[in-house]
Amino acid sequence: MTTGFSSNSCRFADYFVICGLDTESGLEPDELSALCQYIEATKFRDGARGNLAGADEGENFEQSPLRRTFKSKVLAHYPENVEWNPFDQDAVGMLCMPKGLAFRTQVDTREPQFHSFIITREDGSRTYGFALTFFEEVTSKQICSAMQTLYHMHNAEQYDILHTPATSPQGPEDAAPRPFPPLPPRQLPRPQPTLQAAPAISRLQRFNSYDISRDTLFVSKCICLIAPMAFTQASRKVLQQLHLAVTAPKPPPLPLESYIYNVLYEVPLPPAGRSLKFSGVYGPVVCQRPSTAELPLFDFAMAEVFDLLGVENVIQLFTCALLEIQILLYSQHYHRLMAVAESITALMFPFQWQHVYVPILPASLLHFLDAPVPYLMGLHSNGQDDRTNLELPQEANLCFVDIDNHFIELPEDLPQFPNKLEFIQEISEVLVSFDMAPEGNLLRTSAAQAKFLVGGGGGFRAPDMFPDNRNANLASSPLNSYLLRENETIARLQALVKRTGLSLDKQLDVREDSSSNKDSRVQCDQEELLMHQINIQVREVFANRFTQMFADYEVFVIQPSQDKESWFTNRDQMQNFDKASFLSDQPEPYLPFLSRFLETQMFASFIDGKILCHDEEDKEHSLRVFDARVDKIRMLNVRTPTLRTSMYQRCTNIEEAEKAIEMRVTKMDHTALHPHLLDMRIGQGRYQQGFFPRLQSDVLSAGPTSNKWAKRSAPAQWRRRDRQKQHAEHLYLDNDQREKYIQEARNLGTTIRQPKLSNLSPSVIAHTNWKFVEGLLKECRNKTKRMLVEKMGREAVELGHGEVSITGVEENTLIASLCDLLERIWSHGLQVKQGKSALWSHLLHYQESKEKNDATPGGLGPPGFIHDSERRKSDGGCAMPPLKVSLIQDMRHIQNISEIKTDVGKARAWVRLSMEKKLLSRHLKQLLSDHELTKKLYKRYAFLRCDDEKEQFLYHLLSFNAVDYFCFTNVFTTIMIPYHVLVVSSKKLGGSMFTANPWVCVSGELAETGVLQVPRNTLEITFECQNLGKLTTVQIGHDNTGLYAKWLVESVVVRNEITGHTYKFPCGRWLGKGVDDGSQERILVGELVTASAENDERMCRTPPMQQSPGMMRRFVTISPSSKPKLNTGQIQEGVGEAINGIVKHFHKPEKERGSLTLLLCGEYGLVWALEQVFQHGFKSPRLFKNVFIWDFLEKSQVHFQNAEQRGVSLDENWQTRVSDFCRFMRAINSTSRNIGKDGKFQMLVCLGARDHLLHHWIALLADCPITAQMYEEIAMIKEHSLVNSLIRVLQTLQEFNITLEASLVKGVGI
Repeated sequence: MTTGFSSNSCRFADYFVICGLDTESGLEPDELSALCQYIEATKFRDGARGNLAGADEGENFEQSPLRRTFKSKVLAHYPENVEWNPFDQDAVGMLCMPKGLAFRTQVDTREPQFHSFIITREDGSRTYGFALTFFEEVTSKQICSAMQTLYHMHNAEQYDILHTPATSPQGPEDAAPRPFPPLPPRQLPRPQPTLQAAPAISRLQRFNSYDISRDTLFVSKCICLIAPMAFTQASRKVLQQLHLAVTAPKPPPLPLESYIYNVLYEVPLPPAGRSLKFSGVYGPVVCQRPSTAELPLFDFAMAEVFDLLGVENVIQLFTCALLEIQILLYSQHYHRLMAVAESITALMFPFQWQHVYVPILPASLLHFLDAPVPYLMGLHSNGQDDRTNLELPQEANLCFVDIDNHFIELPEDLPQFPNKLEFIQEISEVLVSFDMAPEGNLLRTSAAQAKFLVGGGGGFRAPDMFPDNRNANLASSPLNSYLLRENETIARLQALVKRTGLSLDKQLDVREDSSSNKDSRVQCDQEELLMHQINIQVREVFANRFTQMFADYEVFVIQPSQDKESWFTNRDQMQNFDKASFLSDQPEPYLPFLSRFLETQMFASFIDGKILCHDEEDKEHSLRVFDARVDKIRMLNVRTPTLRTSMYQRCTNIEEAEKAIEMRVTKMDHTALHPHLLDMRIGQGRYQQGFFPRLQSDVLSAGPTSNKWAKRSAPAQWRRRDRQKQHAEHLYLDNDQREKYIQEARNLGTTIRQPKLSNLSPSVIAHTNWKFVEGLLKECRNKTKRMLVEKMGREAVELGHGEVSITGVEENTLIASLCDLLERIWSHGLQVKQGKSALWSHLLHYQESKEKNDATPGGLGPPGFIHDSERRKSDGGCAMPPLKVSLIQDMRHIQNISEIKTDVGKARAWVRLSMEKKLLSRHLKQLLSDHELTKKLYKRYAFLRCDDEKEQFLYHLLSFNAVDYFCFTNVFTTIMIPYHVLVVSSKKLGGSMFTANPWVCVSGELAETGVLQVPRNTLEITFECQNLGKLTTVQIGHDNTGLYAKWLVESVVVRNEITGHTYKFPCGRWLGKGVDDGSQERILVGELVTASAENDERMCRTPPMQQSPGMMRRFVTISPSSKPKLNTGQIQEGVGEAINGIVKHFHKPEKERGSLTLLLCGEYGLVWALEQVFQHGFKSPRLFKNVFIWDFLEKSQVHFQNAEQRGVSLDENWQTRVSDFCRFMRAINSTSRNIGKDGKFQMLVCLGARDHLLHHWIALLADCPITAQMYEEIAMIKEHSLVNSLIRVLQTLQEFNITLEASLVKGVGI
């Protein structure tokens, strides 16, 4: 984005640079880039990917000398230095000619190529470069003879291979001709008639050698402008006209120095909201700059990007950029790399990319792809390698964009951009209005480049093809249908030839006439205006999406309570935005994207900018524009700030934005001084045609001493202050504090914006890697802290205990970002890349080595298991041997899940499983304890080989053991999971004589098992079924067969054999006829058993997520003395707590609710509370006879039925209530299940709660004569005031829609 330009430099360009071959130093191979290419090529030849033809795979030392890379030098730059923008020789040299010098002979294509580049400084400010590369004849005899010598050597080495055509070692063009000549590595080819006509044999002979007597040698040279702002189109015109002046038969009107002097010193930057016209060598050049109320300056052709990728791919790439996923662009054309990178970052308005940004990565910096941080980089392809040959250090979270082939490879689990389909529709309509195909067009891209005059190097004849506005595309020309008629090879040729400006089709000339009738007042070229129109329309549509999505973001900004200085100091720990509240207002489909986006550095920086500005003046440009738009939307919609709708709001201000641009290009606000003769000696300024001359440095080294804006090139210190103002929207701080803040704000969460483009000594590389290691550790610390705070809830951190306060979406987001961090750590400093996931690859190596060791006789026990001493300690009360802790076993579980197909997916599943088991830190520690393996897989500088950092990293991960995650169980809901069930029966009271056949049925939040027979002798089974989720209830019973069908069950324990989660379902009751309440089956409610704290690796824990139902409703009235002695106050409190729990449950967002079954039937749940009510003051007739609440309810039912039959005329309400009560009692009594009297009472309470009838029934029973018989005078149910308060409390359940778990009401058809 062009917001952060380097200074308020008031000149259009800061430097003019010439790069090329330094004849003094001769031919120096560009070792670094050649080495990269050599390594790449040998990798394939060594059989990594089958026997591919060696030298075809990359440029290397075996290539024919014309195809090798040689060092280019900065030959001259004017002026020597500018204080506000010091000249960076290394960076400019590398980026002007990223692949070094290129040589050609007269038979090669030698069209000039234009590209732009960007240099990012350490403070985040940017300088733009615009380069035109062309070929000049080599006049130096030494260079020609050096090339000849290289060829002799090369031919001698290659002679044998030459005669085996299959593995021809020459460069792509040295081999035999193909139907369509392959694209040369460094440029867009423009096939010339001579090239096509040359007979195949002679061409081959010519290519195989360079003959000094017969061939003319050409070398690349580059002229470049370094400018503070990205006026791409204007800079391209300036350079093209300068080049044309040198190659034209007639010399230009003035010496070249005059024009260059003019651009450097006499052309100012247009002020905001104004346009400027100045003179090139042959024609006027126009540039215009948006006002402060418009979107920031952007001068690349977006049409080209949509043509190359298509709308769908652009949206996907845009989504990846917003989520700060690593992005690698890949193309043969430097200009395309830059256009795509700049377009994507411009479309993010008002957000700004905060990480490594290198749209053109020089060949010598390929090691930078190893960077374990989010990056947006562009990699030059030589047109020969396909994607599979590209070995990238990490691909787990990479978005790979092959620009030339219309292809994009996305990371797994990429969320959809909100309203994606409507969004694509809206953008497509804009493109269609300009006659562009929304799906992009590979064939037409070539034409498109000429059409929009964007510098893929569209020849200088491009004005032959002015499109007019009605029909902006060349699609309607007969040529296009011809393209479709002919085969693809011809079509590609046609497109390329057409782009050179050769008019194959006479119809193109008609276009010129029609365009000349256009509005003659427009000062710039028609196609440039067209480019601006497409750009602004597309950008407005994108900007509108954020304006709609974040229309009320200000409400959720958390203003710091402390002073700014301490806010800066604790910036890492501070939350600056109320994410949970913001997300709770958003439509459900937006959440997967938004929850991840709110975690990004770009969003945090945006909100920081908001917090730091006190008034409009302070705001950064993009924030000011965005806020103005948000205010406008608010006024238009006048809706409550929090009411959100997912209705798609289309963009409405396109016309207004377009008008502003049209006005500027129609009426020029400023015209710069015309170029004029300089004070040069006679004879200076002459040059030879076809050669760009060494210019007169004395006249170009300094500007005019006085002109009306030279005063502004004030001292550098002032400039620096100015830049600070631009980058840090200053608080009321003094300069030192501000300076400090700027540095820190820039470094927050990121380490490096752009690699230092300098001499890449080992120490520089080491320093860079060290910064990465520090950055990874810092990120790990912040992530773990953030996840713990979210998991425990904010109050919990203050109060020292936690409650689940995080939505499923948010938790998934945080865990996915942790997986991404782990992948980045594991791929830092990898020796050899295997598979897409570096973490999974390491685990597989470990598994392999362990299984080898365990296969040897020395190994004890099953492979990969840790021996008993290391066994995971578990709750002693479980009576089930604990699962062994085994890294290998956990891997096998993941490998057995057929649903997970990819390595990245497996690594993520393994991380989730380890977190759920609270073993992540321990497993990774064990993995890294194999030092030999780590040494074999990683380079010395890798994060995993920095011992201190590695220890700290594992310690941070250990803190996850403090909270309970269900991130595996809740995500992999369809997989098969083995469960182990153990029934613990009482040893005393004849448990061993039990003769019936027991069964269980296990239910969870996701599913239930159905009836499972349990062997009577062992009372335990292991079975496999689809993931049940968190377990909630177990039904247990028997078939009442045999002599002694009475069974006292203590508890049932169920364990998930993959996650190790163990649930205990307490019972403590008899099952059998004539004992206890006569029940043959019971429904038990369970709790998660937490592992004991003996294990030294355990940290302090939060309380378990669910309350534990201990021994609930034990022997209700076995003897009078055993009655619970609760007074009425305690009972009321119990009822209140139970109801309160249910109310709270429903007030939580749906994804955060725990188990409702537990609140109804668990310990101190609603059933227990009402049981206490009915037991209070209950008469017990005889010493050894049990009387149950159900007996009282049945008697009451008989009484009501008799009253109905007698036709007692009471009001209608009473009759409705009575009939409801009797209907439910009958239904429960007639069920085929033998659930006993207490089980029936539980079912009645649950059904009454579901149908909101409980308060009616309490009222009925309080007035029933049976109550008077069966209760003492002091009983709570006889006390009117207490009954009324109970009824009021129960009425609060009416507003909730209570859904019961199937196991609670099985067999009752109501």
